[in-house]
Amino acid sequence: MPEPVPAEKPAGEDAPPADGDSDVDWDESETTELTGLFVEKPPDNVVVITGSDAIFIARVDSTTLARKPTMKWLKGKWLDLGSKAGKHMQFKETYDRNTKIYTYEMKINKVVPGDAGGYRCEVTAKDKCDSSTFEISVEESKRDSDPTVCFNSHRDAGEDEGSLDFSALLKAAKKKRPEKEEPEIDVWELLKSAHPSEYEKIAFKYGITDLRGMLKRLKKMTAPEPKYSEAFLKKLDSCYSVDKGKKIVLTCEVVDPNIPVKWLKNGQEIKPSAKYIMEANGNKRTLTINRTTLADDAAYECVVGEDKSFTEVFVKEPPITITKLMDDYHVVVGERVEFEVEVSEEGAHVMWFFEDVELHKDKDSKFRFKKDGKKHTLIIQEATLDDIGMYHAWTNGGHTKGELEVEEKELEVLQDIADLTVKATDQAVFKCEVSDDKVTGKWFKDGKEVLPSDRIKMSHIGRFHRLVIDDVKPEDAGDYTFVPDGYALSLSAKLNFLEIKIDYVPRQEPPKIHLDTTGSMVSQNTIILVAGNKLRLDVEITGEPAPTVVWSKGDQPIADSEGRVRVESRKDLSSFVIEGAEREDEGNYTIVVTNPSGEDKAVLFVKIVDVPDPPQHVKCTSVGEDTAIIVWDPPKFDGGAPIKGYLMERKKKGSSRWTKLNFDVYESTTYEAKRMIEGVFYEMRVFAVNSIGLSQPSLNSKPFMPIAPTSEPTRLTVNDVTDSTCSLRWLAPDKIGAGGLDGYIIEYCKEGDTNWVVANKELCEKQGFMVRGLPVGEKINFRVMAVNIAGNSPPAIMSQPVTIREIVEHPKIRVPRDLRTKYIRKVGEKINLTIPFQGKPRPIATWFKDGQPIDPKMVNIRNSNVDSILFIRSAEREHSGKYELLLQIENMEDRATIEIRIVEKPGPPLKVRVTDVWSFNAALEWDPPKDNGNCDITGYTIQKSDLKTKEWFTVYEHNRRTNCTASDLIMGNEYRFRVYSENLCGLSEEPGLSKNTAVISGTFKQNSYKEMDLSCVPKFTQPLVDRTVVAGYSTAISCAVRGFPKPKIVWMKNKMIIGEDPKFLMQNNQGVLTLKIRKPSTFDGGKYTCLAVNELGRDEVECKLDVKGNGKDLPEVTRIYISAT
Repeated sequence: MPEPVPAEKPAGEDAPPADGDSDVDWDESETTELTGLFVEKPPDNVVVITGSDAIFIARVDSTTLARKPTMKWLKGKWLDLGSKAGKHMQFKETYDRNTKIYTYEMKINKVVPGDAGGYRCEVTAKDKCDSSTFEISVEESKRDSDPTVCFNSHRDAGEDEGSLDFSALLKAAKKKRPEKEEPEIDVWELLKSAHPSEYEKIAFKYGITDLRGMLKRLKKMTAPEPKYSEAFLKKLDSCYSVDKGKKIVLTCEVVDPNIPVKWLKNGQEIKPSAKYIMEANGNKRTLTINRTTLADDAAYECVVGEDKSFTEVFVKEPPITITKLMDDYHVVVGERVEFEVEVSEEGAHVMWFFEDVELHKDKDSKFRFKKDGKKHTLIIQEATLDDIGMYHAWTNGGHTKGELEVEEKELEVLQDIADLTVKATDQAVFKCEVSDDKVTGKWFKDGKEVLPSDRIKMSHIGRFHRLVIDDVKPEDAGDYTFVPDGYALSLSAKLNFLEIKIDYVPRQEPPKIHLDTTGSMVSQNTIILVAGNKLRLDVEITGEPAPTVVWSKGDQPIADSEGRVRVESRKDLSSFVIEGAEREDEGNYTIVVTNPSGEDKAVLFVKIVDVPDPPQHVKCTSVGEDTAIIVWDPPKFDGGAPIKGYLMERKKKGSSRWTKLNFDVYESTTYEAKRMIEGVFYEMRVFAVNSIGLSQPSLNSKPFMPIAPTSEPTRLTVNDVTDSTCSLRWLAPDKIGAGGLDGYIIEYCKEGDTNWVVANKELCEKQGFMVRGLPVGEKINFRVMAVNIAGNSPPAIMSQPVTIREIVEHPKIRVPRDLRTKYIRKVGEKINLTIPFQGKPRPIATWFKDGQPIDPKMVNIRNSNVDSILFIRSAEREHSGKYELLLQIENMEDRATIEIRIVEKPGPPLKVRVTDVWSFNAALEWDPPKDNGNCDITGYTIQKSDLKTKEWFTVYEHNRRTNCTASDLIMGNEYRFRVYSENLCGLSEEPGLSKNTAVISGTFKQNSYKEMDLSCVPKFTQPLVDRTVVAGYSTAISCAVRGFPKPKIVWMKNKMIIGEDPKFLMQNNQGVLTLKIRKPSTFDGGKYTCLAVNELGRDEVECKLDVKGNGKDLPEVTRIYISAT
């Protein structure tokens, strides 16, 4: 948890915000004390006019922060306003790179009464945090003058709503109120306003004996005027919070159950519908909102006549999670990039960031954003080198990132132009293939650009570029070059024109084979042909008469004139053609020409070269935090050309997008892949490259995950030491990573030794361990290592060796707070008391009851190293008594006493009797029960029954005296009475029955009452108690007094009358006297005296109050109230 930043006082007052659009003005006379992270924060109290806008600004200095701070705006104690951003509430964040100050702004548009309340802005940054609270008050109407906002009286940010508020009392203290004489009480007015159940009590107090006549007179008197009350018994809560799509019920209570109410939303009346259901049940009025949406986030009112009750409903969006993570991209300049993610809900809001900068459609035209249901896509039409970096996608419940790497575009020649030898009127075709199908180019002949005509045609289809010359003429011979646009590259070939000479002089000439050693022939008899390409070998043959030509491969002659491998014959020319060369076409080819004059023979070797086979056995041998070592075997067949190197690609598991890891060929078969995300599964594949081209990809490697060992455990300390053991404690590593944490290894060695011994055979999963079997008196070094799938972490080592020796600790019993007073339980209940204690070595615990050792048959005792447990399965009355725990260590001991009382229901009252009967009344008396159930009798329940019906009716409940008067008895009936006694456990099982009956004859007996003299001198029944308090925290001292006439109370400090000092608040509540001191300082310490005076005498009590410096552990207000007896 972040540690709070210590508060620092500002050097001067903060300047008010310069935003002229706000309708909130700051009072310059008020200053806001700044704390560690805030350089400016909102004022404590703000008053805003209804319908106006309010802007609140907080600034944070980030010069000392390692990370970007996070700001939250809260209402009340828990309601996060970040999910309420919209038209009503807007949030803004800016950053000044020069001053390194973040500015956070909250704007409330058109303030409504529901915006009133307490707010808090909270900033956190890794291990630091700070917060500031402020109060917003909303006024109903605008003032005549310029609307400004002034401060209310200050309230400390940490002060609760229940703290003492002397703001109203300070004004009242200035006016001295004269004491008023109590007016004479009119009994009949008192009876008119009293409840009928109180009539008998009032009649007895003021000496009225004719109850029936009193009732008749009350009926004749005019009914009292109805008492005025407000429209609402209970108003709506200040705010409600509900998840989007859930139901919420707004409830209030009105005084009149029949009065109609109106419900308003943002000032507009709500009509009943399936979404809004309005109900009236007695005094309760409810508004139910079904299937809440963000449109239901508004201010609501319940209107009863002129009275209104306001509230505000906050609709929280559920957290949007990312179901499909973003892939990495490795592209070349100009390629299109699409970062795609999938979220859990349709229509969710996704924020895109490039590094730490948020991307917006209106600001960055090069970025496009696409939404398709749950899919969200960030599109870069043409990637540039400036786009290299990390891209992030954020939702309110998830985050993913992907890396974009952009390389310079390089053009690769897949098929070069071949030299041609053609005859007149034949067709010449130059063809080449490049790696980019979008590349255009130009054709040149002998340095001059070739222009298209009826005879010369140029075409560009995909990656292939062709130059076709029909009806070749001698002037077409020359060097032809293809130059791709935008690249320093050219492809050249030669066109040879074959002239045919006709000799009209018949003669005989032996046959001759004329082979062209240029072009595709790398030597006199070897031709290299790329697999898939076409070979057309035109061989000029001379001889008279025309020779016969035979082509053969090995011993098999080739006689086909059609097909993939064929021979085409013309006059003085034999063409050997292979369409789409394959590996099987490789071998020695023989051409034999014969005529009557002789024979000629030539042997050619056709070598077929191809792309290599894919590499084999791609696997990951080791991983790091963001790296992995990949190895593979070379391909079985190199394609007939040496392997130049390899290209590697990787992808995340489950993704279909592969990312290139290198553009230049990599010669080794071991590669270290870097810049991966820890905890994400990856797959690798490898391509082999030779002079012909790129092989097919290898099989995917098994998925692997980059992980790293954790950091070392923290705060390694010694918890306990004995003569042979040492107990260690530590905290988890600061950095665990995606590999998780499997457990810990604990090792130790003697001081000066390097041989570490493992203390635990199995991994320790807890953050504590006791090392046993250590030699007494030796100094031992300890270290702890964290273990996960990646291996062991660096060790956490104790700074100093530990001496193995028992530490003697005085025995101490720590009695729980609830056992320090009398412990009361009912008969039959289970008693299980745990008494913790401390002491070393292990103390001896012994229990006593009433000074005698405990009988183990009645009470079970279990002792451990740190506590003692007293257990009674079913409590009985004989288990009551004083239990004493004795804790001993050698000659040291400690004692603690616990008083246990087992109670049960009492017995019935004794000697229930009717002592007097008059008019319609009967007087009863009885004696307390013999068995009170081991606790005090709290009251009696009296019931009556006439002898005719013999049905029992309750006359009194919880009667505390042992006598009562049963009234309203019916003339002519004879009554019997019974009484139940009552204590903490309830009513007695059996009642006490009256020995005699009461016969109501209807005669009246006048009883005379002697007025009781209540006069007495003042007497303090509870004295003042010495107190010690902390400066700055409000406190109170109390006592209780009795006396008649009512005594006058005077408070004094150091024998000086306090008087009307506003720092003190004096209260008198039915004899309980309280003096409250608001935020005392050290000067408020001293002797305080309370003096009570009436005409019969006086009495006084005093106490001493000590005020100490500030403390963080004490509560803010301590109050003690002791009721008078």
